[in-house]
Amino acid sequence: MTCPGIRETRVCHVRFRLVCRWLNAKTYSTIIVFPGHRPLPIEFAMFLILLNYVRPLAEVDRFVVAHREFLERNYAAGRFVISGRKEPRTGGVILANLASRAEAERVIEEDPFKREGVAEYEIIEFVASMAAPTLANLKEA
Repeated sequence: MTCPGIRETRVCHVRFRLVCRWLNAKTYSTIIVFPGHRPLPIEFAMFLILLNYVRPLAEVDRFVVAHREFLERNYAAGRFVISGRKEPRTGGVILANLASRAEAERVIEEDPFKREGVAEYEIIEFVASMAAPTLANLKEA
């Protein structure tokens, strides 16, 4: 087993670093670091958060700006990995890297869509067993 150290790389024009640190003589930990974000350690759990709109789109649209600000804050804090709306536009999807289900629930409570009752949420915790090489640090060892 070899620890690759620090490696700068790019995927789809996004620059990030893979950082490997030895924990002891036999094991090491790998984290992914996006510029300006908190490192994503492998010890964190992966969550798929599904949003389903329960109100008409005209009502949902009133809160889109506040929802995007919520997303931006969570990207800046390193909690969210990727997100987007469903097609057709019936809700959204967020892939998050968080310490626990309790943290996922707490984060969702801050979403204006939740606060205003325009969306319902489903949280799916999963163990990432396979990943693209550039995201290998997110899977369980």
